[in-house]
Amino acid sequence: MDSQATVSERLAYPVSVQSLGETVLVSFPDVPEALTEGDTEQKALDEAYDCLVAALAGYIHAGRPIPNPSGANHSPLIELSPIVTAKLALYRAMREQQIDDVILAKRLGTMEITVNRLLDLDYRSHIDHVAAALDVLGKRLVVAVHPAA
Repeated sequence: MDSQATVSERLAYPVSVQSLGETVLVSFPDVPEALTEGDTEQKALDEAYDCLVAALAGYIHAGRPIPNPSGANHSPLIELSPIVTAKLALYRAMREQQIDDVILAKRLGTMEITVNRLLDLDYRSHIDHVAAALDVLGKRLVVAVHPAA
């Protein structure tokens, strides 16, 4: 992972909720490109996950490092799904090792489009395929189950 990332992480980003008259704005301090709104706080928060994933996909598309969540405890948190978290870990591992899609595809014995799909946060990749790609990069995907908050 990037030097700023931890070996084991929970990707839950804090949100800022701001009422602007008849509109409620939700923003992410750690991902300033992620902004959404709704008529109510609940509607705005319901949109927040897709907004965050879209912004992080933009980071991948632009070849930028993925920002780490600050984990502010006083804010609501938007936690990324296991598959999105795994895909971000793959992207980070590729950046860390300075490996592009073509090189990873060769190592996996597959086509570049397959690697592109593994990095596409909207594409429904199988978690085993992401784990296999991480394995090729010397990383191991581990899933943990914790009590619900």
